[in-house]
Amino acid sequence: MANNDSEWRADFPLFQQHPELAYFDQAATGQYPQSVIDALNAYMTGANAPLHRGLYKLAYAATEQFESVRSQVAEFLHAQAADEIVFTSGTTAALNLVAQSFGNLIVDGNSEIIVSIAEHHSNFLPWQHLAETTGAKLLIAPVTADGAIDEDWVLAHIGMHTRIVALAQETNVTGAQLQQVRTIADRVHGQGGYLVLDGAQAVAHTDVDVQALGCDFYAFSGHKIYGPSGIGVLYGRRELLVEMPPVTLGGGMINEVTTLTASFAPAPLRFEAGSQNALGVIGLGAAIEYLQPRRAAITAYLKGLTSQVRSALAELPAVTLYSSPAAPATVSFNVDGVHAHDVATFLDEADVAVRAGHHCAQPLMHALGVSAVVRATLGAYTTEDDCQRLIAGVREAAAFFAEARHES
Repeated sequence: MANNDSEWRADFPLFQQHPELAYFDQAATGQYPQSVIDALNAYMTGANAPLHRGLYKLAYAATEQFESVRSQVAEFLHAQAADEIVFTSGTTAALNLVAQSFGNLIVDGNSEIIVSIAEHHSNFLPWQHLAETTGAKLLIAPVTADGAIDEDWVLAHIGMHTRIVALAQETNVTGAQLQQVRTIADRVHGQGGYLVLDGAQAVAHTDVDVQALGCDFYAFSGHKIYGPSGIGVLYGRRELLVEMPPVTLGGGMINEVTTLTASFAPAPLRFEAGSQNALGVIGLGAAIEYLQPRRAAITAYLKGLTSQVRSALAELPAVTLYSSPAAPATVSFNVDGVHAHDVATFLDEADVAVRAGHHCAQPLMHALGVSAVVRATLGAYTTEDDCQRLIAGVREAAAFFAEARHES
């Protein structure tokens, strides 16, 4: 079958240079559509200048373009205003900022923090560290049999001491999405706590409305939605951001500095010390412009392909599946008796690129009783032919390693 069943594949130049590639690592990093590349090139060749500093037309224009993306992101997330959007280097930095700044304001030795066993380390380690340094208790929600965070467990464990609930809206290994976000938000708010959502995976597949969700903070990265690496977003409710102290100090985030003291710029600028990643922000804006009008159609298309892959792999006796049946674009699995890295290497020989390892989710790996899994994640450019090659490759890998074990 020709690679023509994804109406978006032609938008991505990488596949013109590598037509043989079946790329299944979207959850780690997506490829660039031509429109994002064009936006980056236009900024580099015709608009680059210092932000928020220069007293000349080019600098004013660069700053205006930069700040227009902040407004664009606010609309993308249905936030109330642009000043609720903080640019960071990625989801990791955004979640660490919340933990280090806001967390230290509200968490003490009597507090409880709830996370899940399925969290990416970026939404696990900051809260584990905060619990260790404050004496707070870290409660860890399990996953259900189908790989979803046990939201009923979360709801049952929110109590008078709960200060933070931090969860992935879509998990990066099982692909399961939260179904009771608003209920969790209302429950934790009723106890005087706050909800933090890791949206790194969900935002590519879901129309995120932070006000409807009721979350207090929301984080995501540009490179998961066909934009550049090194740029991320933290949404925070304005009334919370204005109370938070900065974590990183330096240029661009101050009002006044003397030899004795300093005062800081208002949010969000107080959290954006140093020279900002203007190119990343411009690319993020272009990625949102590409994704937003296509997201519903892409997601529906990917759900169909993902279901096909999952069903086919489920028929192979040697394959164990770990991803959720409802995952929009994730199929995680192992081949019995074969290390995930060996499966990935075997597939790579056929130009099928998958991820293998612990996926920055070692607590989940321990809970599953494995050291690593193979993860295939689909993007707008994935074709049915790609999926058939993946299925065939896994089937061949299972047969190859079974024969190798038999001969040994």
